[in-house]
Amino acid sequence: MMGHTHALTGAVAWLAVAPGLAALPYLAESSRFVDTGIMAAALTPSELIAGALICAGAAMLPDLDHPSATIAQTFGPVTWALSKAVAWISGGHRGATHSLLFAVGVGFGAHLLANNYPIGRDVLVVLMIGLALRAIGIGIPGKKAASAMVNVGLTVGLYAVFRSLGVQYAWLGLAIGFGSLIHVVGDCCTEKGCPVLWPLRQRWVLPYKIGIKTGRAFEQKFLAPVLSVAIVGLLYWRLAPL
Repeated sequence: MMGHTHALTGAVAWLAVAPGLAALPYLAESSRFVDTGIMAAALTPSELIAGALICAGAAMLPDLDHPSATIAQTFGPVTWALSKAVAWISGGHRGATHSLLFAVGVGFGAHLLANNYPIGRDVLVVLMIGLALRAIGIGIPGKKAASAMVNVGLTVGLYAVFRSLGVQYAWLGLAIGFGSLIHVVGDCCTEKGCPVLWPLRQRWVLPYKIGIKTGRAFEQKFLAPVLSVAIVGLLYWRLAPL
């Protein structure tokens, strides 16, 4: 799938399932795990929106193994060099990073970061927001420098707004792990599939042996608009007053 499709699916997935996870009874019980856990309390509206952006950005992470992908081009030579290294370590595109193990690993790592290193947590939040905005195409068509400035301005502005609203990030690991997993599921719906159970090399294609072709008309003219409408609908459903 293309970058913007992954980002949109990440946002849709978060808006669809996160409030339900936050409301589960065992996550509201008083214990040390819950107090510092993935869902310390039910999500506020600002946390729901912040989570959607972060999950959308995280849905780009598995493509760090592809030097030509959106994520590899987001921060210039830095992310390009990182992508080359990840591609070499993971065995190329749709290798180790497109697996359940990677999603769990980055989610757990983000969870530890969020609960132990506030500065690192905030840096990660800013990066995920910026990546999400870049993936969904926020910017000025044909103007790379101007688009980059718009992206930076909106990213910093959104982070500042979330900070002023008192957004807490106990759920950061869940959002990042879930976003990465959604990417893997999305690529399993394409014709090449993914090695979900890496290091086993067998690739999964969903529905069974039927995959869409990346970047073709179905994805661009049907799937992306449907996902965009789904985001608007879910936001209204979650946030509209009763």
